[in-house]
Amino acid sequence: MINKIKKDIARKNRRQARVRAKISGTATRPRLSVFRSNKGMYLQLIDDMAGKTLVSAHVRELKEKNLKKVEASALLGKLLAEKAMAVNIKEIVFDRSSYRYHGRVKAVADGAREQGLIF
Repeated sequence: MINKIKKDIARKNRRQARVRAKISGTATRPRLSVFRSNKGMYLQLIDDMAGKTLVSAHVRELKEKNLKKVEASALLGKLLAEKAMAVNIKEIVFDRSSYRYHGRVKAVADGAREQGLIF
């Protein structure tokens, strides 16, 4: 059982390193980092050159309650896009971390695109 856990963690770390090797955020085009937990979801727009978070959003900031996880993720993507537009950010780089691009992660990306962010 211990070896199984180590293999899963190693697989996740390899996948995350593969994604992060290809992308980096700048002040003009920050990185949209996605962190997904069982209960919530965190989104950040990060300038990797300065090492600063420019905009962030969490599912607890949503006014609507009792949503399904995918619906809440889509609204969270829209909320982050609105915050980004308020600080004059229009283009981003999408960092899905080690998560596959489907379900909640895809819903975030689609919600952000609907509000006008360009990937």
